[in-house]
Amino acid sequence: MRLFLLPVSTRRTLIYCQRLNVTTTEQQSFLDKSTARAAKLWAGWEKKESGWQKKVVEYGNQALRRIPYEEWGLKSVPPLSARRKEKELSGKEKVEISFPSALIPEAEVSNVLTTLATERQGLHKRKMLYSFIGMPITAPVAIIPVIPNLPFFYLVFRAWSHWRALSGSKHLQFLVENKLVTAKPSKILDELYATGRRSSNGGSASISKNPSGTLEEEKMLLHKTDGKRISEALGIPELDVELDRAVWQVEKALKAAKELGEEKEELDKLSGRPNRCSIKKNDGKSYPESI
Repeated sequence: MRLFLLPVSTRRTLIYCQRLNVTTTEQQSFLDKSTARAAKLWAGWEKKESGWQKKVVEYGNQALRRIPYEEWGLKSVPPLSARRKEKELSGKEKVEISFPSALIPEAEVSNVLTTLATERQGLHKRKMLYSFIGMPITAPVAIIPVIPNLPFFYLVFRAWSHWRALSGSKHLQFLVENKLVTAKPSKILDELYATGRRSSNGGSASISKNPSGTLEEEKMLLHKTDGKRISEALGIPELDVELDRAVWQVEKALKAAKELGEEKEELDKLSGRPNRCSIKKNDGKSYPESI
């Protein structure tokens, strides 16, 4: 399989796994086959012109778009089965990771992977447990005729989604800890990011700091139109959806953070208090306030 590190902003990176040589149904697990059938059913509902199935799809797609892009990225990494573990340890199955070296130094790839693999494990464990707890509560809705038990099926999906993300994160952690990932800087990605002019200040995919040690303002490295451009260049059509979702979520988060900061500044001015984010000292420089 091949991994990709795709910086979305100067502080956030999408990880995506391209599974190679999966061509026959015999190589798919029961869960993979079930997921494929569910996707086919969903696609059929999308084609309907009206009716409750069409409404379910419309609201469902809105809900899916809000699922964190980090979760979708981890879900793309297959669970670590005993057979796959043996192949990877023996070297029979190679794992490469492609990344834009202009944004992520090769020496930092392992650290970025470790962070992506471990930072959300606790969250997915909790959310998966909450979904399991909610299933028996929503199960009685099934006795209502005609109307499908959507709350129950949604919780089933969320439990599965968190399990897949957790499994993917553990697989990544296993690969990093056993040094089984071969870093392959991608000239294609370097050219794509350079062409987009998204990194004029040489930003990094990890948290950027200026010489004084304070955090620099987070900036977008990708925009909406870049998803299609990158997916076509890499020959991975499904990557367009992943990048589009990630860009939309990060842009929305940055906009909300900016609006919140402006609101706090206005409140500070009205109350006569100094800005909590920056206090000037006698030397004329600005320092972050300790909390």
